[in-house]
Amino acid sequence: MLESIYNDIISPDVNLAGAVAKLVLSMLLGAIIGIERRRKGQIAGLRTFALISMGATLAMLISIYIPQEYLGLKNGDPGRIAAQVVSGIGFLGAGAIIQMKGSVRGLTTAAGIWMAACIGLAVGAGMYLISIIATLLIIFILVNIERIEMRHNFMWESKIIQLKTNGILEDIQSVRDILEADEIHISDEYMKYDYENKLTTINFMVRSKSNINVPSLFASIKKKSDAISLTITNELTL
Repeated sequence: MLESIYNDIISPDVNLAGAVAKLVLSMLLGAIIGIERRRKGQIAGLRTFALISMGATLAMLISIYIPQEYLGLKNGDPGRIAAQVVSGIGFLGAGAIIQMKGSVRGLTTAAGIWMAACIGLAVGAGMYLISIIATLLIIFILVNIERIEMRHNFMWESKIIQLKTNGILEDIQSVRDILEADEIHISDEYMKYDYENKLTTINFMVRSKSNINVPSLFASIKKKSDAISLTITNELTL
């Protein structure tokens, strides 16, 4: 009996035992990726990735089942429905990307969602070992590559440095020089002059390494300007 179940699982034909085994495997592989994403505080977590992977597997099973069952074809076109999964999963990926003024977050999670769907398709096609290896590689990328980036300080972040000063500040080159000296690269600037209250607000859109010394940076800017407030945020506010 066990041998019969095993043969059904590895069979290229769609059957009950094989379909259930594939759905369970894709659920587990998707959940493994989702656990890592949830650990990082992302919105898409265990349930989302498990459902995406299972859904893609089910789509692949349907793609294989319909030609076999209704058309009697052993070599039908299982790519029709599966192809729609690859293109359609982009909507979920877009939903995982958070667009804020001046920064974008969630690209890694969106890529993970796309990979989870591909893993589900692979499981549905019976590529068990490749699916497991792909899942392990994804976890390696999400966990270990990040550690390498942090250890060697490869982590660059997009931030908004907002400076508010008394008076109408027209020359901000000294502030630019301080940022550049700390390897903070300015990508854009937004300025607001409040002539009634004699205030200047400057938003610097910057890219910097994650280990920036914020107190020291703010102290340097304070010495060069009549700053009344300094903030680092992810969202541009004018």
